[in-house]
Amino acid sequence: MGSKTSESYIVFMNYDPQYERLRADRFRGAHELDLYLSRKHDELLASSLEPGSYKKTSSLVIVDGLAVEITEEQANVLRSAKGVRVVEKNEQVA
Repeated sequence: MGSKTSESYIVFMNYDPQYERLRADRFRGAHELDLYLSRKHDELLASSLEPGSYKKTSSLVIVDGLAVEITEEQANVLRSAKGVRVVEKNEQVA
């Protein structure tokens, strides 16, 4: 059984041509890319996990990923979600 304690995880997404297009389009600016990724990441979490059981702490624009506070069991659920490449525990380096 997985731990029921929430910890910080980083979720990296699979290749997304829309993300790549927005990232390359300097005329539209970062704001549209930020909105696109935030919405995409919010939809992933809402469709995969129970409402109120997680806390997204940030969307990572440079790598199309997100930081989220979840349990080990929830991390395993996200690992099998469509569009997710890797889910790793965010380890603190001392």
